Amino acid sequence: MPDPATRVLALVGPTATGKSDLAVRLALETGGEIVNADSMQLYEGMDIGTAKLPPEQRGGIAHHLLDVWPIRKSAAVAEYQAMARAVIDEIAARGRLPVLVGGSGLYLRGALDRLEFPGESPAIRARLYRELDRDGPAALHARLAGRDPAAAAAILPTNGRRIVRALEVIEITGRPFTATMPGFESVYDTVQIGLDRADVDQRVERRVQVMMERGLLDEVRWLLPAGLRASPTAGKALGYQQLLAVVDDAGTVTGDLPAAVAATVRATRRFVRRQRSWFRRDPRVRWLDAAAPDLTARALALLGPGPPTLE
Repeated sequence: MPDPATRVLALVGPTATGKSDLAVRLALETGGEIVNADSMQLYEGMDIGTAKLPPEQRGGIAHHLLDVWPIRKSAAVAEYQAMARAVIDEIAARGRLPVLVGGSGLYLRGALDRLEFPGESPAIRARLYRELDRDGPAALHARLAGRDPAAAAAILPTNGRRIVRALEVIEITGRPFTATMPGFESVYDTVQIGLDRADVDQRVERRVQVMMERGLLDEVRWLLPAGLRASPTAGKALGYQQLLAVVDDAGTVTGDLPAAVAATVRATRRFVRRQRSWFRRDPRVRWLDAAAPDLTARALALLGPGPPTLE
């Protein structure tokens, strides 16, 4: 069981606010190690499109739970919960500070909170996936909106896997999917710092442009033989899904590439709004302006005294 006395720092908030860079600075200041809480950075080879920090930008800080899942694997939050808690406990046992960083709200809550995940029904899930293939994600998302508006607001209409899981839980439990989410109660001594900034929309557009300049299209091509297109999770990631729509199985561009890039920007901006909605509901998150020149000092002040004693 997690030790409630273990101090954990979590950096949360929307995409493109600078969480990864701040995490490195804080880890250097506090003797911390970083634990990934971005659901797509768990996948091996998804580097450019997930804004995974390259090793030379990690400041010599240990980064955990990057590149741990193959492309074809379907995401499993309960599995991530077990892995993240094991890593947190290992870091704390070494006298260092676990620093969770990411914008995947359910993954963060799974790692940090008293959260138990409902069971699964292969029969129900198989039927829902058949309906997804037949009717498309928008139709199932509309059904979810009728049964659990809060869940529908938090899940992208294009994310068929998460829509299916929410509907599956509703059928299994007879309750809204969001009813399975308990109150905000951490299993650790957690400090959550949220980052946001006024210019996120502009940063998202520049971020996507930089990803294309760094070779996101080639990364998609490289991941095709690994099963990117067939992957129920990785193939639906922002940027990857849009580029897959305009390349064939040989990686040749057969569609409108500029339109796919523009669609990535729009989809990422929508995702940012959903992230804001998710994290703003949590009263424990203490928000900082990510554009503040003294951001690191402000974050350290929120963390407070009592940094871990290093070996």
